[in-house]
Amino acid sequence: MAADHPAEVPRLRGPLTAVLVTGPSMAPTLRHGDAVLVRPGGRPIRAGDVVVAVFRTRPDLLVVKRAVRPHDGGWWLRGDNDLITDDSRAYGVADVRGRVLARYWPRPGRVPRRQL
Repeated sequence: MAADHPAEVPRLRGPLTAVLVTGPSMAPTLRHGDAVLVRPGGRPIRAGDVVVAVFRTRPDLLVVKRAVRPHDGGWWLRGDNDLITDDSRAYGVADVRGRVLARYWPRPGRVPRRQL
């Protein structure tokens, strides 16, 4: 694909969408290789939810992060691993595409909402 035609971010469709986590930024909550179920829409996002989003400065990159606070019509996001700074500290505000409900592979379980 030509450089002047950036890759389009996959859209989340249907009531649930499977997303694969890559990288260490959400450890220990989610690890590289975890597969999660995401619900686009549904109840409003709250601080502490794990979400799938797109940074406004990186529209080609779909990320899994924790919502911290509403900011400029979007959300300020952070990873659970404070040693990795590939979150709103580096890329600014993000637009949430959906909320992570559960991990289904390799360790099935609920993804906890955390008080911030």
